[in-house]
Amino acid sequence: MKRLLIGLALALAAGSAGGQGMPERLNDYPTEARTDYVFGCMATNGQTREVLRKCACSIDIIASILPYEKYVEAETVLSLQQGSGEQLAMYKTAVVSQTMVAELRRAQAEAEMLCF
Repeated sequence: MKRLLIGLALALAAGSAGGQGMPERLNDYPTEARTDYVFGCMATNGQTREVLRKCACSIDIIASILPYEKYVEAETVLSLQQGSGEQLAMYKTAVVSQTMVAELRRAQAEAEMLCF
């Protein structure tokens, strides 16, 4: 029942995001981006067929929650936050940057709950 309610909420949210329906939202992630995510996920969680299935599920859930453009922005901010230096410090403290990363983290947490 919980998964059904979460799935319905995801479908409603996806339908209202930018005028795109669920099929368009799920397909706005390029294959290369999905594959890169799955490779990274498998490197972290293991190289088994079961982990492959879970990682593929995970990126599908993330794609249903977060448009690809927002995913790229959040990944870019995360990348910049790992650097050091005065100019990169703003990416660690800016509210906009923190919001982008928080949205990605929420999508990842949802994906982990549903797929792992």
